[in-house]
Amino acid sequence: MSDFFKKKRVLVTGHCGFKGSWLCSILSFLGAKIYGYSLDSRSSLIYPSLVEHNTFDAEQIADINDFATLNAFVQEIKPDYVFHLAAQPLVIDSYKMPIETFSTNVIGTVNLLEAIRLAGCVQACVIITTDKCYENLGWHWPYRESDRLGGHDPYSASKAAAELAVSSYNKSFFCGVNSTKVATARAGNVIGGGDNSKNRLLPDIAEALRTDCNLAIRSPSSTRPWQHVLDPLIGYLLLAKALVNGKNISQSYNFGPSTEGVHSVSEIIDLAQQIYPRLNVTTNKSEYHEAKLLALDSSLAMTLGWQPKLKTSEAVELTLKWYQYYYEGISPKELVDNEIKAILKQYDYTI
Repeated sequence: MSDFFKKKRVLVTGHCGFKGSWLCSILSFLGAKIYGYSLDSRSSLIYPSLVEHNTFDAEQIADINDFATLNAFVQEIKPDYVFHLAAQPLVIDSYKMPIETFSTNVIGTVNLLEAIRLAGCVQACVIITTDKCYENLGWHWPYRESDRLGGHDPYSASKAAAELAVSSYNKSFFCGVNSTKVATARAGNVIGGGDNSKNRLLPDIAEALRTDCNLAIRSPSSTRPWQHVLDPLIGYLLLAKALVNGKNISQSYNFGPSTEGVHSVSEIIDLAQQIYPRLNVTTNKSEYHEAKLLALDSSLAMTLGWQPKLKTSEAVELTLKWYQYYYEGISPKELVDNEIKAILKQYDYTI
């Protein structure tokens, strides 16, 4: 394992969230100096444990839409690398809060890009969007980075718009030899322990098991690229490293599972029931439109030395066991650190 991130100043927006807290955990393991900027949403069961263990060199609890506060924080900490995960991340909530969704996901991204431009110290920035940024045509072929962007629901459309904003900044401002290198990362449905968000399948399964209640699902036939959270996060780290060290790096990368990882909701539930047969399921049809078919082609990301490692069945079992151990009283940080050490050691990633 290299010392690429050791003692580097790394800003993670959305560090209080599910993916953000996992990313900060990896960066801590790699010896980085970690700075967080996020709303105090606590959508992660892991975040409080990170605070308790003094993971952050500094953090700012504020809105990504507050440019003055964000810009002042970036100017103060002078980060070497930035990972942008702050977002309104839920499709259903985007129907209920379209203005907030577009503001956070588009203007919030532009605010960060502008703060980085003014700071002039950031070597590389990875903007995390989503697999849902593509215009979903309902086909069975995996989407490639060159495919058309779009979005039916406000969440998907806002992420597609964020992609366009990044492209604009790359062409307008980050185009010099010594400029900040910026790329977007598009991942599939990530699962893993510690997600405390509503309307997420695995947390809902864990809660149904904990409370002995029925699991209500919306779209059992919808297919998604399911992957353990560690897979795309390691991809983001490898991308940041490649942006600094590489040549001819693309502006966008898919980090999705192999074709083995594309499953329907009902198939994920079947995997969960193999582990916990007592899980009972009911169907409540959603009143909102949700895409039925979605898969990613991650061939480009594999040129970075990345590949998806954990099978869907492994990811589902790791996730549900995480919640079981958490509710039995094991420290979230211990659970997370054990999984990080295992995947970094097992697959000998050089980050």
